[in-house]
Amino acid sequence: MNAQTIHPAVPQRRTGRSIVAVLLGLLSVMLLSTVTDVILHASGVFPAWFQPMSTGLWLLALGYRAVYTVLGGYLCARLAPYRPMAHVWALGLIGTVFGIAGVVATWGRGPEFGPAWYAILVALTGLPSCLIGGWLYARRR
Repeated sequence: MNAQTIHPAVPQRRTGRSIVAVLLGLLSVMLLSTVTDVILHASGVFPAWFQPMSTGLWLLALGYRAVYTVLGGYLCARLAPYRPMAHVWALGLIGTVFGIAGVVATWGRGPEFGPAWYAILVALTGLPSCLIGGWLYARRR
C-alpha cells in the first residue's frame, strides 16, 4: 500500500514532474527572450549585437522579458503536479539568481552590455512576474 491508496485526497509527490515544470517554465522564458532578441536585431529594430542601444530599446527588452516571465510562471504552475505556487516561487527564485548573476557579469562592462539599471530591473522583476503568472493560473482554475 502506498500513501495514495491510504489517503486518496493527498497528491503523491512527483519530483520528476516538479523539476520538469520548473525547467520548462525557465526554458520558455529564456527561449522566447532569445528568439525575440534575434528577431529584433535581424530586423533592424535593435542595432547590431554588442552595439549600444537607446533607453527606449532597453525598456522594450525589459517589457517583453517581463511578459515572457509571466508566461513562464503560468506554464510552470500549469505543469506542476501539486502546489503550483510553490513551483512558481522556485522558478522565480532561480530566475532571480540568474538575474543577479547577469548584474555581476555585466557590471561596468560598457554600454554594449546595457545600462546597470537594465540588469538590475531584470533581476528585480523576475520573481514578481513569475508570481503574476502563477496567480493568473490559480485564478483561472
